[in-house]
Amino acid sequence: MEITDRIYSKIRRHAVKISFVLSLMLAALITLGACRRADEASRMELQAHLAQEVLRFHVLANSDSDADQDLKLKVRDAALAYMEANMPKSSGADETKSWVRAHIDEIEAVSQDTVADAGKNYPVSAAVTTCWFPDKSYGDVTFPAGNYEALRIEIGEAKGHNWWCVLYPSLCFMDTTNAVVPEEGKEKLKNVLTEEEYSGITAETEFKISWFFW
Repeated sequence: MEITDRIYSKIRRHAVKISFVLSLMLAALITLGACRRADEASRMELQAHLAQEVLRFHVLANSDSDADQDLKLKVRDAALAYMEANMPKSSGADETKSWVRAHIDEIEAVSQDTVADAGKNYPVSAAVTTCWFPDKSYGDVTFPAGNYEALRIEIGEAKGHNWWCVLYPSLCFMDTTNAVVPEEGKEKLKNVLTEEEYSGITAETEFKISWFFW
């Protein structure tokens, strides 16, 4: 009987320990879940604010053939060159968006002429529209996934790999090999975001990016 009591006593002690450990694990899981929900809510709030302060640029190639991908870059260059030459120095995202909307026909015509000069008869469409973008890093600036307004140029069937950048503030890049993100563009972001928000989209990296900047 005494042996049985000792066995039951050990079982009870083990049960208490197991129950305590399980309670700690459950509390940790609840805390982790709450932290993740808070982080997600913060990320969504940051993305929504950031989306109001930027205009992205999106060029979609007709296909993934070498010729169509090369043509995509020529259209990109022509559209950026037109905007560099004609768009006033803007004081904010709203002014940039308004100007691009007002000159969308000209941007589309420049893009269409570039396609024609390359010997292609693809149709081209240009519009400022709301698009969903995945997480995207531009040097040491990372934009969280979500919906953003963008100047979107579609070439032909627009089924090829695309190219994108941030048109305002000036974070447009020609490729991803040689230089860092322009400080002036980051300063504009810093001026419209809170310190916490700006910290949330920047990180210390050695990404080096070649950029097109006006």
